[in-house]
Amino acid sequence: MTKKEKLIERIRRLPKDFTFAELESVFLQLGFEKDDKGKTSGSRVRFYNKDKQMQYLAHKPHPSSIIKEKALKDIVNYLINNKLI
Repeated sequence: MTKKEKLIERIRRLPKDFTFAELESVFLQLGFEKDDKGKTSGSRVRFYNKDKQMQYLAHKPHPSSIIKEKALKDIVNYLINNKLI
């Protein structure tokens, strides 16, 4: 099983300890680019895929790097509904 497959399997299980770094890795492996949206973006991050003309706006969790359960469910639903995983 490749690193990409392991991460996708992990995110599908909706773990309570999924980090923003892991999320970033998932999006990058799916062909997305990370865009911090400039100085005034605060904790907002945009993941954008030029080829598929798709984007997902996420918030970096703080002070912990663990993504909240509801946010992770929304992300997984987005990925499944768009047939990315």
